[in-house]
Amino acid sequence: MSRISSLSSPFLLGFDEVERTLDRVAKSADGYPPYNVERIDAAPDAPLRLRITLAVAGFASDELEVALEEKELTIRGRQSEDAEPRIFLHRGIAARQFQRTFVLAEGMNVLGAELRNGLLSIDLVRPEPTRLAKRIDIISRS
Repeated sequence: MSRISSLSSPFLLGFDEVERTLDRVAKSADGYPPYNVERIDAAPDAPLRLRITLAVAGFASDELEVALEEKELTIRGRQSEDAEPRIFLHRGIAARQFQRTFVLAEGMNVLGAELRNGLLSIDLVRPEPTRLAKRIDIISRS
């Protein structure tokens, strides 16, 4: 059974990579760790700013990694084992490793990351793209 592509219109040319990216993101979506994405208010002339905030309670900064490769922002968390084994009567705070990936639009830049009170915040900015209009000459052959 073949799948019908949502980007299969003959007017959308060259979007195969976008469709593959959307499929990959949809398959990797799990709920841990929870996160927010918010728009940061800035001056009227300032570029668009976004903030991704992940709830990473129990993780130290050296147990977290934020990496940007191509257009993918990847956040990984890996806690080290305690030297002494602990006996939990109830364990409600997740301590598993995770990887969360965000696909960034062309031109998005990472400004920085900060860990405060169990929340990892990553600030992004997208400068206003320059509009490009180009006239294509038509060659006439007889």
